[in-house]
Amino acid sequence: MKKYLIVGLIVLVGGFILLKPLFDNDGPVIPPKKVSPALFSFEENLATIRNQPIEITIKINENIQKLEVVFNDSIIKSWNHPMDSLLNFIFNPSIFGVGTKSFDLLSTLEDGSTFIDNRLVRVLSEIIPEKLTLVELNSYPHQSTSFTQGLEFYKGNLYEGTGDPGNQGKTIVAKVDLSTGGHLEKMGLDAGYFGEGITILNDTLYQITWQNQKCYTYDVTNKLQLIGEYNYVGEGWGLCNDGSSLIMSDGSERIVFREPNGFRTQKTIEVYNNEGPIINLNELEYIDGKIYANVWMTNIIVVIDPNTGQVLQEIDATDFVIKNRGSGEALNGIAKNPINSKTYLTGKYWNKMYEVKFVEPVL
Repeated sequence: MKKYLIVGLIVLVGGFILLKPLFDNDGPVIPPKKVSPALFSFEENLATIRNQPIEITIKINENIQKLEVVFNDSIIKSWNHPMDSLLNFIFNPSIFGVGTKSFDLLSTLEDGSTFIDNRLVRVLSEIIPEKLTLVELNSYPHQSTSFTQGLEFYKGNLYEGTGDPGNQGKTIVAKVDLSTGGHLEKMGLDAGYFGEGITILNDTLYQITWQNQKCYTYDVTNKLQLIGEYNYVGEGWGLCNDGSSLIMSDGSERIVFREPNGFRTQKTIEVYNNEGPIINLNELEYIDGKIYANVWMTNIIVVIDPNTGQVLQEIDATDFVIKNRGSGEALNGIAKNPINSKTYLTGKYWNKMYEVKFVEPVL
């Protein structure tokens, strides 16, 4: 009898051991992930300044066939069969402009297996932006019913794009008479489509939308007839062009360059000053090789290097806005007429448009 009792206890205990993982709150035991055979020596992500190269140390604890340093998806340094336990190299953070970039150490072993030590690098600008303000030179009528989202001169004519906060079908693009503020030509979108920035390239007007993820195109030679549309992912805020690429903001610190035909992404820059990213980039204008951007929720216009994303100048329009906004809303709408080299500003629901000049502040 004792014999059967002992056998039964053994079976019971053995079964409990086998079934325990099913009832264990911690779940099955997972073996630890193998540590990469090569690691950056710094513990956290990096923060640096664009024009300051820094020395990077790599620790190696296993035989490696190939070792590669990948910065912003480009290989910037590589070794075949590195023999030392410590490797050093000088990292130049300026090659891809400012912003937060990926920084990866890719190890390939003899059996072909790969490991990645992934970090981020935050590259600040070395430039302290020049501080400017503006002076008002002239004023012109502007329709106070226009929720201005985009402003553009093309072949001497002024064009405007509006949004539709009330969802009443008030999103339009229009050819505007500067002297009266009246609409010479106009085309609208249905309710539910919130228009944002506009720009014109090769007789085609492009109008992005806030959350509809569509860019609509119009023929400026044929009374702004709607001729097509493109899709994109994310929000649309501001739009301009440099003569070959469309340049688009999405409300973050990122600016995307896109192909005019197809709206495909060509490159992305991040906008940083010497302290960090500039978010809420809104309406855009391309002036003399620089991007001018309204910063939403502020009275600041930033001037951006389109190659690096660095903020070169900051224009404080606070006094101008306080004086001229009236019952309107935020400053929004920058346009330079290349024919007479005059620059114009307005805002959402403003009743005036202003010719302005950017100047150094009087101290």
